[in-house]
Amino acid sequence: MNTLSREATLDAVGQVLGRIGPTSYLDTLALTTVGLVSGAYVLVDQLWGKPDPHNYIFYERPQQADGAVAANATTRNIAERMEELGKQAVVFWGSQSGTGEAFASRLVRELGQRFRLEAMAADLSDFDPETIALIPTSKVAIFILSTYGEGDPSDNAAQFWEWATKLKETPLQQLKYAAFGLGNSNYQYYNRVVDLVDESLTRAGASMLLPVGRADDALGATEEDFLTWKNELYNFCRLELHLEEQAAKYEPAIEAYHDESLDIIDLFHGEPVSHKTVNGESSIGAVKILRSYELFNNSTTRNCLHMDVDLSEHPEWTYKTGDHLAIWPVNPDQEVERLIRAFGLTESRDTPLCFRSLDSAVSIPVPSPTTITALFRYYVEICAAVSRETVASLLEFAPSESAKKFLADLYGSKEAYSAFLAREHVTLGKLLEMAAGPDQVWSKVPLSYLVETMPRTRPRYYSVSSSSVLSPRVAAVTALVSNTELSGETPIPGLTTNYLLALSDSLNKDTRAHPQGFSYELEGPSKALEGAKIFAQLRRSTFKLPTLASTPLIMAAAGTGIAPFRAFIAERLRLKAMGRKIGEMVLFFGCRHTDEDYIYQAELEQMEKDSEGKLRIVTAFSRVSGQKKKYVQDKMQDLGSDVSRLLAEDATLYICGRASMAREIGKTVSALVGKDKEWTQSQAQDWAASMKRGRKWQEDVWG
Repeated sequence: MNTLSREATLDAVGQVLGRIGPTSYLDTLALTTVGLVSGAYVLVDQLWGKPDPHNYIFYERPQQADGAVAANATTRNIAERMEELGKQAVVFWGSQSGTGEAFASRLVRELGQRFRLEAMAADLSDFDPETIALIPTSKVAIFILSTYGEGDPSDNAAQFWEWATKLKETPLQQLKYAAFGLGNSNYQYYNRVVDLVDESLTRAGASMLLPVGRADDALGATEEDFLTWKNELYNFCRLELHLEEQAAKYEPAIEAYHDESLDIIDLFHGEPVSHKTVNGESSIGAVKILRSYELFNNSTTRNCLHMDVDLSEHPEWTYKTGDHLAIWPVNPDQEVERLIRAFGLTESRDTPLCFRSLDSAVSIPVPSPTTITALFRYYVEICAAVSRETVASLLEFAPSESAKKFLADLYGSKEAYSAFLAREHVTLGKLLEMAAGPDQVWSKVPLSYLVETMPRTRPRYYSVSSSSVLSPRVAAVTALVSNTELSGETPIPGLTTNYLLALSDSLNKDTRAHPQGFSYELEGPSKALEGAKIFAQLRRSTFKLPTLASTPLIMAAAGTGIAPFRAFIAERLRLKAMGRKIGEMVLFFGCRHTDEDYIYQAELEQMEKDSEGKLRIVTAFSRVSGQKKKYVQDKMQDLGSDVSRLLAEDATLYICGRASMAREIGKTVSALVGKDKEWTQSQAQDWAASMKRGRKWQEDVWG
């Protein structure tokens, strides 16, 4: 197939886009951007709130300045930057968990490989949003945005969100755009960010190129939803922009090379580094686990850990009750060795490895210089399930025809691949072994492909289960060791929690085998974690106690969602012991069995006794033999008159746990209040929304 040159492509796209005006049929289409995951604010800490003027050198070693990180944008004007780099399209991303960022990078690569369309990915926080209005008609903007929590934008999209939702006077007639949203329908405000951004852009006169795409993580369909929308975008490129498509073939945007002249002191060995300073987050540091113990009773298949973390080595760190502790995971040895073996990298595993950007618009996503061992153990996610699209991208690197056929058959059917993942947890290493056998080397796979394709490692966030008033220098976390059951024999092991379980066993000198058969480099890079330490950082949260201690509290939690409430109650009881008047508290707590996973039971019962009537604990058990299943919302329904009374007395409602649980509790509470006040369903929903706006209804939810 004859293909257009890159220069011809730029001219053709500009001419076609220039003809697409606000009066075309495309104005009837809707397009937007949405979101996922979970975020935070807390009291403003002067140290955390200041931007780091030296942020750009996070990934840079002095002797590798040219290859450690891509050149920083010389301007915050996106229109100027696109012109400087000769880009015809920009893919903006607003991402909390990294999924949106990964999608944006993937889309940019494929637009170039398939259509010779020059595109760049752009972090929304790197550019002034007002300059989006300056993008000329001959170019296109694509937005990939996530929504999380109470319909909030990702942290890096906050400034863009403020601008986009206030577009009243700004004319955007020359802007041509498309959008894809990341969200979860278990949340009440599913896709709120994309919906409001879309409304604002179209109201300001911007032209949509194709209908909005939406991912629903509640159905586990994020990857497939993105693939479907992406194919619609490619159809637009073919049919409306008249771009000739060629077979997608990997073209590196990053160069990977070994440099044996570097000394060991020059390398990143696995110490985590932040991409940029985030307001509300402390620095990253090694902290010691003072003690760890099992919270489940009589369980041989499940684990739940309580860990006390010593903050004293970081005097600048301070947390407030309700904040989060972010823990950086370590990949298990088994998966690290599997990948090194599959790619035939045993001999070069510890040779200095450098990365250099081949495109000034592309930044290096991992620290450089480093080593293969550090890369696979600390810097990229190698334990996540492989997407169907990644399966397709590996076809050109298959070491044999049989391996290629295996991958092609696997990719061929969306439904078949979904069923495959329901039976098997397939990491990249496992996939390579399944396709070609454990002894076959995938020597054709470039190291640059791995860095560009595999998501970088990110921390996991845990609610602090201790009170900053009672324990300012020791923060406690409560972690359920996650092993999601599949229909087959192999579960999906939680990356961070299984690492913490191994660390806990080591700390307690428990010699039992890890339930998943995993082992870890517990001493960390250069023994930085020797002595039961982890890499962690604190993060502010908006999940806070009322200023007035006399305010009543209604707390609803299931499982480890009880973590922040353990801290809330302990802090309230300390105030009571000091002679302060405290409000009435009711804790609704749900778990499976009263004698297995009722965590902190003895402690909570003692708190209830010490409260002298100020605390009532109401339990709901869902798997007690011979008894009807009871969930938290059922118990709240049973005690509806008390719930309504406390809310009428200006109580603050807190919910912590899975989003699906929070949704059901929200329905129950709204119905209770609506019935009590003889409201319509719409009036009850308006009341719930006003409670959330006024911080009288707070949620810390996930999943």
